[in-house]
This record gives sequence, structure tokens and C-alpha cells, in this order.
Amino acid sequence: MVGIEGRYIWMKRGRAKENGITFQVDASMDLALQELAKRILPLCENYIIINLYVESRSHFKHGLVNHAFAAALRAILQDYHAMVAQLEHQFRLGRLSLQGLWFFCQPMMGAMQALTVVVQKASMNNLSGSAILNLLQSQAAAMAGDNAARSLLEKLTQHACAPYLGILERWVYEGVIDDPYWEFFIAENKTLQKESLTQDYNAKYWQQRYSLKPGIPSFLTNAAEAILTTGKYLNVLRECGHHVQVPFAENAKLTNSGQNRPYLECINIAYNFASAELLNLITQKYDLNSRLRSMKHYFLLDQGDFLVHFMDIARDELIKKPATISVEKLQIPVMRTLPVVWREHHCQLNWMSLKKWVIAYQTYTLQQIL
Repeated sequence: MVGIEGRYIWMKRGRAKENGITFQVDASMDLALQELAKRILPLCENYIIINLYVESRSHFKHGLVNHAFAAALRAILQDYHAMVAQLEHQFRLGRLSLQGLWFFCQPMMGAMQALTVVVQKASMNNLSGSAILNLLQSQAAAMAGDNAARSLLEKLTQHACAPYLGILERWVYEGVIDDPYWEFFIAENKTLQKESLTQDYNAKYWQQRYSLKPGIPSFLTNAAEAILTTGKYLNVLRECGHHVQVPFAENAKLTNSGQNRPYLECINIAYNFASAELLNLITQKYDLNSRLRSMKHYFLLDQGDFLVHFMDIARDELIKKPATISVEKLQIPVMRTLPVVWREHHCQLNWMSLKKWVIAYQTYTLQQIL
């Protein structure tokens, strides 16, 4: 039951099955005993397949998610070893028959078979990172009729998610990608540097420095854009010299506990905090409103109603050549179009500036016609 050959049953490695392992039973055994032994052999086969996967994926080079998944499987195999040790003890006391062994093995058959399906798919496709998490969740959903197997797969999903959610925590709480094995669904393009913004204001730094990768975990699909934006906001704050960290980060660890999904609430809170901090930085420290008012004044948007009304009334005078325009004749249209409040606060009008503006307007109109 733990991969050690016996007197009447031995292992044969070949290509008859995908896992390359078959069992042979001594033909001299009683047929009834042979049939009963063959019922137990699938459990032995499942143990060997799972154990081989654990041994091959326990190294960090396969990624943090695979390492955590293998550690969770190893804990399950330890329980299996304990059961085998207890059965062997009962056998040595003469209290266990083959029928009794079959009785005690039946409860684990379904769970071990479910785990074998998962590890075989993971091994055949060399899955890692979010692909492992998606596989575990899809298999758990497929085992809806087997509560024990479904609960086991959900528990494994939580263990495998732990390092992935750790990477996610640093991103949404600090704006840092700590992904040594390229498992996270957000990619960082380190070739793009913020210094390029001084040469080209339309540089692709903010759009392409961080981007989504294929293979987003299914439980984070709906929140992927919010997660990406949250980390970007925190990066903007850090690049501007404003070091900030989500204040509740130490008490709000991201966990995946089945249907409750508490991590989504933490992500939304982090997103709201980061956006509020960035907005406060732009509006307070860098005085965005004053800059917008300056642009509005530069492009004459704050006096748009006055200019449109003035040009309509003074059209006949404005179409003349600049040398023949009478500034005095423009006074009446100007005073008619100026709002009362504006006239009260700006009673002194620089007519030379007005004439220069008229000349510039005519030049622009002539360029449009030509």
C-alpha cells in the first residue's frame, strides 16, 4: 500500500498505462482473494502517483504554488501512512483479514482517486501558478456529488492559494511585485523607465510598465482590473516620492475561504484607499485645480461666452483690415457683451491688448480660409 512489493503482489513499471505502473497478482492465489486484492490495488496505485508528484514538485524551481500544493499533499499522505501503520498493527495482532482491509480502505478510495486525477492533469500539462489553482477549483466544482472529495480539494485550494495571495497582498498594499517564479498575473516591464517621461510626455510608461498577463485565476477574474489599477496608483505615489502603505494591511490578510471570498472586500478597500491618496496628492500637493484653471484661461475657455457673443456682434468691424479697424467702435460691442459682474470688477480695459487680439483673430481666420 506504500509502494513496497510483497510475496504475492508486485509492481511492474511499463507503458500499459499513462502513469507507467501496473500490478501483478500471484496466479496461485485463491480466485476470491485475487478479486478482493484487485479492488484494493487502485488505492495503492493512486498513492504511488501522488507520492511521485509530491517528490517531483517539492522544489521551489516549480513555483511557489506548486510547492505549497505539494506540501499540502504531503500532509494528506502522512495521514495515509498513519492509517497504513494502524492497519499493519491490527494485522500483526491477528485482528485484520483481507475483507477487513477492504472495509477500512473504502472511505479513502474516492478522495485518493480525485487527487490522482488532479496530479495527473498537472503533470501531463506541466501546470504551475494560476493554472494549478484553476485546475483545483474546476475539479472541486466537478465533485459536487462527493462532499468528502470536494471538501478535500477546497482545502488543498486554500493551501495552494496562500503564496499566490501573498504576492497579491504586496501588490495591492504596497504596489510591489514580488514574483520570483513569474506566477503572478500582472507583468512588470522593467525596460520602461520613468525618466522617459521627461523626453516624451506621451510615453507608454504608465500604460505598459505594468500589464495583465494571460492565466488569471478564475476567482480573481472580476477583480483583475481593480487589482492592476490599485498597484499602479501606489506606484505613482511612490514614484512621486510619497511613500504610502495601506494602513490596515497588517490586520487584513488575504485568504481564500471557499464561498465567502473575504479577499474581494480587502481588494476593494485597498483600491478605494489608493485612489483617494492619489487624488489627494494631485489636488493638494500638485494643486491640480489651479493648473486646470490656468489651462482654461490660456485657451479662453473661461471667457468663451463673452468671445462668441462679442464676435457675433462685432463681425462687421472685425472683417475689416487691421489698419482700418476702429477700436472706439468696438467699445460698444464689448460693453454689451461683458457680464455685469465682470464689468464691475474689470472696468479698466486694455484696448491695445484688444486690438492685438483682433489682429491675431483675423490672421487665424485668414489661415483657415486659405
